[in-house]
Amino acid sequence: MSCGVFTDEARLYNVEQIREIETRALAHQGDVTLMQKAGLATAELAAKTCANKQYPILILAGPGNNGGDAYEAGYHLSRQGFKVVCLMCGVFEKYSPDAQAALQRARGSGLEFADRHTLLNTPSQNWGLIIDGLFGIGLKRAPEADIARLINLINQLASEKTIPVLAIDVPSGLNADTGQPVSQDSVLIQASHTITFIANKPGLHTGSGKDYAGHVTVNQLDISDDFFPECHSYLNERTPLLQILQPRKQNSHKGSFGDVVILGGARGMAGAAILAARAAQYAGAGRIYCSMLAEAPAYDSLHPEIMFRHAGDISLAEATVVLGPGLGTSNAAHALLSSAIQTAQALVIDADALNLIAADSKLQALLHDRSTPCILTPHPLEAARLLHKSVADVQNNRLPAAQELASRFNAVVILKGSGSIICNPDGELLINTTGNPALASGGTGDVLAGVAGALLAQLGNSMDAARIATWVHGHAADELVKNGTGPIGLTASELLSEIRLHINQFAYHAKT
Repeated sequence: MSCGVFTDEARLYNVEQIREIETRALAHQGDVTLMQKAGLATAELAAKTCANKQYPILILAGPGNNGGDAYEAGYHLSRQGFKVVCLMCGVFEKYSPDAQAALQRARGSGLEFADRHTLLNTPSQNWGLIIDGLFGIGLKRAPEADIARLINLINQLASEKTIPVLAIDVPSGLNADTGQPVSQDSVLIQASHTITFIANKPGLHTGSGKDYAGHVTVNQLDISDDFFPECHSYLNERTPLLQILQPRKQNSHKGSFGDVVILGGARGMAGAAILAARAAQYAGAGRIYCSMLAEAPAYDSLHPEIMFRHAGDISLAEATVVLGPGLGTSNAAHALLSSAIQTAQALVIDADALNLIAADSKLQALLHDRSTPCILTPHPLEAARLLHKSVADVQNNRLPAAQELASRFNAVVILKGSGSIICNPDGELLINTTGNPALASGGTGDVLAGVAGALLAQLGNSMDAARIATWVHGHAADELVKNGTGPIGLTASELLSEIRLHINQFAYHAKT
């Protein structure tokens, strides 16, 4: 992942790493504590986020250091003239010394303390902002019943009255590593904004994190980069991708941009293969062959540039092969897959091809032993089959699941879903920042496979191809939704023109 420069905000660290960084920083802490810095940063963002400054700000202060951050924020907001009401959900004697000091400062600033039971019984108050300082990255179990009831009330109140909610570090109840609730029965704060400290956290950007974290702001708390370990996980953002695709030379021809063969299209599933072929065309492949298991149509009336062949008649030589769209799981499909894996061609493996591999240890061994580029594009169910785990296991551990797939099959993996994960066999990974529920419809995965195949044919680097394909695929959906198409009812075919537009922007307009 050397191409392009990642910002500090794009670096992702897990909870264990954050604790190590924090320990090093605390050993060199000056007169201003990390908690004081976190509280001030929270207050500054809160002042900008408060929807209606005529209404008070409600602060929920939990029993740990997250509560201490909240008290510090309340102290600064009160001194700035905001009316602040604080719900203390902890016991003074059980707080750390820093949190006790923060609480004392808050009490001295003139902010109002309220009983949470009073709020539960009188939920009609209007608030300019609600600050969630209940729980941070240390929460391991579901909140107790009273706190869970409070969280549900806050979510309902914020939704009904359109009140912004600012979470401190992570929305309470969210696992910062996985993006899932901390336990199966845990409730989560629905934040519109999250300010996270020291470094960005993967759970804010994948799984349920994308639904609960809202807009994420990162504050490093002035901690020196010297205290940070080497980073191997990042957000897949636009800027680092801009130098990968280059403008095309005048002295070029269709052979300069690679041949792509789509292998799929069993009876009744020709549409999947055709979608992948069209996507490869819109993503810039020089020539596209759509190779069908069932009887191939004479041509695609909408895109006559695509050449059709029967699967048994196609040569894979010199082509990048996309295996799986509409392939089915027949004996003929298995034979085609086995043959393709044993070639030296670059591969993109999707859909039923993944299911065939999951059921055959010999295919798994062949795939692992390949030395040429390969991209796997499983959704969570396909990933679960490949790993012989449940879908819940995969979704509760999306990053480790992607790393295990990449290592086991010696391939770059795009684990699809909310915050798709791109991972190489060395364990380096990225969480994609684009995409929305419009992509939760039939055919969008076939489009992604076709785009990945076209980019792999042009670039020859599977990680670069996967990164760009995933980003532009999601961004196409984002742009369509922003302009009024979807998310409900958006079709896979509608993505194609947007994908072409953004690939061209990467290659041309971004350079000027």
